[in-house]
Amino acid sequence: MQKAFVIGIGQIKIGEHWDKSPKEMAGEAALLALSDANFPRIDALFIGNMMAGTANKQLNLNSLIADWIGFRGNESIVLESACSSGAAAFRAGILALASGQIETALIVGVEKMTDSPSSEITNTLSTAADADLEVDMGVSFVALNALLMRRYMHEYGWKNADFAGFSINAHANAVNNPYARFRKPISEKNFIESGMICDPINLMDASSIGDGSAALVITNNQKYLNIKQKISVVGSSASTDTISLQTRGDPIWLTGAEKSSKDAYKQAGISSKEVNVFEYHDAFSIMAALSLEASGFVERGKGPQLAIDGEIKPNGRIPVATKGGLKARGHPVGATGVYQLVEVVQQLRGEAGDTQVSPNIYGMAQNIGGSGSNIITHILKRE
Repeated sequence: MQKAFVIGIGQIKIGEHWDKSPKEMAGEAALLALSDANFPRIDALFIGNMMAGTANKQLNLNSLIADWIGFRGNESIVLESACSSGAAAFRAGILALASGQIETALIVGVEKMTDSPSSEITNTLSTAADADLEVDMGVSFVALNALLMRRYMHEYGWKNADFAGFSINAHANAVNNPYARFRKPISEKNFIESGMICDPINLMDASSIGDGSAALVITNNQKYLNIKQKISVVGSSASTDTISLQTRGDPIWLTGAEKSSKDAYKQAGISSKEVNVFEYHDAFSIMAALSLEASGFVERGKGPQLAIDGEIKPNGRIPVATKGGLKARGHPVGATGVYQLVEVVQQLRGEAGDTQVSPNIYGMAQNIGGSGSNIITHILKRE
């Protein structure tokens, strides 16, 4: 398979963009990525989005965005994979390059969520769960994660306060990220005293929605690789699990993360010990713990200990959420996977500022859809 290289990145600040439509946000991020890549000729556009049809009453984003950014006539595809839509778009672009049909692709993740009533967004997020077995029974997406967290705490003896380190680390890192939604640090006291959303998940356990867009340019065309720092894609794997928790053999083990990470490690020729930075999908702190365990960074049931011991900080054993993660950067669902990859590229280029990790040869991004039902893992390398 031909190797793909990331030659351009772009992102906009996550927030409440009342004055911008999805196509305008996508266009802004796309232009930044194209500029960063010195405006190569693009053969195809791959878009990650989850909820434009409901939140924005707009489908056919592939034509809409291609038209808006002046790519009329180009191939353009939208991929929906719940909260892992961004990584799905990136993987589709990689596979298209590998097929030989195209040489250069633009990947865009976009989501506009704050224009819609919160109840509508909550309902749309729940479409990532099983409509028959979960949603029709009145279980929200937050409640599903609360059930996971409650079971995990019961099995391993952890308390809610033991998860504080994940959120504290995310907010501390977001202070240095101009694209993050929440750029203020929090303390353990802030975490413990925050309001309960769905017991045991409190306000500081959960990520925030937002409007955002991020983009990447990937290529295997040698004429575009005359750059100082080559960032290659050395691992890409996707895996699924049951969509409903009740039919999952082991609800507190992310089988999709285990399989996709192992496959990605094998492709890259490395183990988890050689990953220098990990952008995980910390939509809820329980997902942070489960991702670290299933991806091989810590033994089962010990995820919170990494946060307690400071091992997940930029100078720790496995730095995570170095630009704020979903918790503090924000979680514009369909765009999140692309933000994660942009941030890994920043790390590998040495452009991460005060949260730069060292060494920085391998970076991993893991994007999760549903409550672990579809998980996509990518490993990038600084050549």
